[in-house]
Amino acid sequence: MKSLRDEFSIGELAKAASVPTSTVRFYERRGLLKCDGRTQSNYRAYSPRTAERLIFIRAAQATGFSLKDIKEMLALTYSDDPPCAEVESLIQRRLDDVKLRLRELKRIDRTLTTALKSCCRGGPDWCNEIERLKGRTQLSESKKRLPVRKSARKPLTLY
Repeated sequence: MKSLRDEFSIGELAKAASVPTSTVRFYERRGLLKCDGRTQSNYRAYSPRTAERLIFIRAAQATGFSLKDIKEMLALTYSDDPPCAEVESLIQRRLDDVKLRLRELKRIDRTLTTALKSCCRGGPDWCNEIERLKGRTQLSESKKRLPVRKSARKPLTLY
């Protein structure tokens, strides 16, 4: 491991944080990281503090924070006032987003489970699920199709 006085090259920084160098460059383009200087050969040079910042960014992302949230948290780390209220607000907002996403995923799970049960139950040359997605239902053996009545439910959104 490098001592606190040493500088990191981009490859060493990436290795210290277990990320590819492209991730370091990506965070630089997003304004989350910046190189601390240049070597005599004009290569990027990074301090151990930047390595800590990169590890923080990765940990925050793994926790579910967006890059925008992380940028806000990083700005708060240099504030003179305790950032607890702002960080708590960010956490609450992210938690609300996660709960909403979980509700959407549960709805998608129910929809897909129902679709799986009805799929390919109509005959060898058509599929109930494809017909349902087209907005049609099977009425009789003669395969006459009518539009399905629109419901008040939200459309299914897959990410």
